[in-house]
Amino acid sequence: MDDDIILLAHGSGSRLSHQLIEKNLLPPLANPLLAKLDDSAVFDLSGRLAFTTDSYVVSPIFFPGGDIGRLAVCGTVNDLAMSGAKPLYLSLSLIIEEGLTLGELRKVVDSIKAAAQEAGVTIVTGDTKVVNKGGADRLFINTSGIGIVPKGVDISGSNAQIGDKVILSGSIGDHGIAVMSQREGLKFSVPVQSDCAPLNRLVAEMLEASPRIRCLRDPTRGGLATTLNEFVRQSSAGIRIEEDKIPVHDGVRGACELLGFDPLYVANEGKLVATVDPGDSEKILKKMKRNRYGKDAAIIGEVTADHRGKVVMKTRLGSSRIVDMLSGELLPRIC
Repeated sequence: MDDDIILLAHGSGSRLSHQLIEKNLLPPLANPLLAKLDDSAVFDLSGRLAFTTDSYVVSPIFFPGGDIGRLAVCGTVNDLAMSGAKPLYLSLSLIIEEGLTLGELRKVVDSIKAAAQEAGVTIVTGDTKVVNKGGADRLFINTSGIGIVPKGVDISGSNAQIGDKVILSGSIGDHGIAVMSQREGLKFSVPVQSDCAPLNRLVAEMLEASPRIRCLRDPTRGGLATTLNEFVRQSSAGIRIEEDKIPVHDGVRGACELLGFDPLYVANEGKLVATVDPGDSEKILKKMKRNRYGKDAAIIGEVTADHRGKVVMKTRLGSSRIVDMLSGELLPRIC
């Protein structure tokens, strides 16, 4: 029954463990590699590989526009895509707190299945553990991913060159505000939903438009401001952006004004920021706008030789201010 709860015995390796896996995890995620139930998946790969891992502890586990399952798949797919890789295979490890209902678990697993299908990746191995009530916060997920980097692709935060244009794929702050509002029980006149999405197909289309993409990153924790600061520190250049060119949804802007947040520092889970060759920036932008996850893309600034190691923003008032990293955590447990 959906309202049956997870017991410690479900993590004991006993009959209940096998029933949990065989009835609740395998059916929605079924594929030949996973069906073997070996301790590791064996598959063929060739070429340059990208490998990443991440853990997800978002609270609450369900939020407007997504849940911890979709977040885990999209986050790992996007980390691979930001190196220009084509994501192929993912691992999935669940740490379940005793008391989570089977209905909630099935809902998360169905979301994982849908996100994996959208991204075109296969979950080939995993693990399940159950901890005492109070030993976790309902459900934690770890995912690792492997992908292949096409020949000629060289994308890194250290590759930014003077004159490069800075492109943002869409509005910022949606994910952080959506999770925070659900957590705190806040309602806004303009609803905010998480932007959680897999970006690998968008990146592939950008590379089709031009291979001269220098830097790519998804601005998650710490938001756009942190990502741009990472670029300038890695590449020893400067970046200048323009405030009025940065897309922000009205609901996010209103929530940030009410709560005293700056959208530049609020987390995203379905956006990317890139520095690209200035001669190819317009055709990359045009290609992005044809993708549903890049329809609001905009050129928001450029890489400059001035103020190396710093990000400077021209405000709507015409003045300039330094956009630095936060010294602490604006919104904890956001991913």
